[in-house]
Amino acid sequence: MKIEDYVRESIRKAIRQLALVDDESFPVELVRTRSREHGDVATNVAMKLAGTLKKNPKDIALEIRQALDMDEKLVLKTEIAGPGFINFFYTSDLIYQQLEAILKQREKYGRNSIGAGEKAQVEFVSANPTGPLTIGHGRQAVLGDTIANLLSVCGYDVSREYYFNDAGRQMRVLGDSVRLRYLELLGDKVEFPEEFYQGEYIRDIAQQLKREHGASLRDAEEDPIFKDTAEQVIFEDIKKTLARLGIEFDSFFNEKSLYDDGKIDDVISRFREKDLAFDQDGATWLRASGLGLEEDRVIVKSSGEPTYRLPDIAYHTTKFDRGFDLMVDLFGADHIATYPDVLAGIGALGYDQSKVRVLIHQFVTLTEGGEKVKMSTRKANFVTLDELMDLVGEEVTRYFFLMRGMNSHLNFDLTLASTQSDENPVYYIQYAHARIVNIERFASNQGISLGSRVTLELLGEEVELDLIRKMIEFPVAILRMHDTLEPQVLTQYLTELATLFHKFYFEYRVVTEEAELSQARLALVAAAKTIFGSGLKILGISAPERM
Repeated sequence: MKIEDYVRESIRKAIRQLALVDDESFPVELVRTRSREHGDVATNVAMKLAGTLKKNPKDIALEIRQALDMDEKLVLKTEIAGPGFINFFYTSDLIYQQLEAILKQREKYGRNSIGAGEKAQVEFVSANPTGPLTIGHGRQAVLGDTIANLLSVCGYDVSREYYFNDAGRQMRVLGDSVRLRYLELLGDKVEFPEEFYQGEYIRDIAQQLKREHGASLRDAEEDPIFKDTAEQVIFEDIKKTLARLGIEFDSFFNEKSLYDDGKIDDVISRFREKDLAFDQDGATWLRASGLGLEEDRVIVKSSGEPTYRLPDIAYHTTKFDRGFDLMVDLFGADHIATYPDVLAGIGALGYDQSKVRVLIHQFVTLTEGGEKVKMSTRKANFVTLDELMDLVGEEVTRYFFLMRGMNSHLNFDLTLASTQSDENPVYYIQYAHARIVNIERFASNQGISLGSRVTLELLGEEVELDLIRKMIEFPVAILRMHDTLEPQVLTQYLTELATLFHKFYFEYRVVTEEAELSQARLALVAAAKTIFGSGLKILGISAPERM
């Protein structure tokens, strides 16, 4: 049993013994304390009970503390603090046991089986093939891929899916944009509408068609070759861009298949059977007001073209039909007011909408020296993801997209991202891993290596113990990240771990004249290397041996 589980169960046992609650599964929250003076973990359970029991939380905390029956080999002492917190201090023996567990389990340390036997799908990026990926798409791509990595660590069978639409007005405009640029290249004078796609990538595709077909397509106004070629070229470009970030999808789902397979008509029929769809003003409406939403929604326009809601609802039915137990959808902030309609529609059709987790990320702004940057680009009137990676590199791009909470607007600092030193936050973590490899290399050259018996109790310096305590928080960080699906939890944790490691690195030598102490410290840094490696792997970032 993990130490946090042991502490929680001990608290629950005390609460049951005191008959403070009827619910045996009463939630007990543990938080890491900010200062060693307040122990290792603390609980606010007494304050949660105070309102119901109409008692002073400090008095409740004292009752619980007195009723606790804990193993002295695990918990050294408990204290009451503040308005009613109960603080728990772990024993040194427990800390050394946890360090030994890291050394023994290695890359398995921190993994859990929360999702064992369950299928998870993460849908992200899902940009229609109308142009290169932007920096906004980049943030979503990295968030989605990292969440998929995390779910794998938690035991899920994970599938990454890209949902796109190669039909509809956007794609028609794309094809027409290419056709007009093609005619321009042939010397024809054309009017190019402002609402058409303006980027130089459109000219590139038109130039390709001219090379391959000459002037033979001049009168091919209805020929789908313009749209089809553009889609093929742009999708290949998108896949190459994602590959630079180490991202590959297991499946690409085309919205058009929902029409071809009759899923769209099926959803409308099911809504009508439940009296949730009606016709008005030539359009088909979803009776959303009957689903708890403020007003009814159009799902098929009077033109006969569905709004986004209908195919999205139909698409989600296929996710359930494919047997996914957890479905994670990543959207930009422009979807924040619209996705509730889709969830309501899914629920109305009898599906368990609690299995769908919708994550919204905010937009990205490039800054340099505190000023907003408008980069020039030949692609379009936006900054492409490729251009950003060309400037700062793929791994820095990944990390910077993850280092802030997805609900926060991200100011991507190009000055900091371009810094080739440990001032750059991703290098700060990577340097820690590389330094440990260098330490191990030096120790090996000195004939020192980890033996089967290491006296870990020799690690008694405060910074050594703090480093161990931070390392054994790794499984807790993974659990928090699972609960929130917020990668920033891990970037923050690794930064804190790196800070403690660098402090140890500059204050103490690992290889000393004392062989046993050298081995103990070698074990300490080996464990830290394991945590850095595992954490960076989840983030999709390398753990270099040299920098």
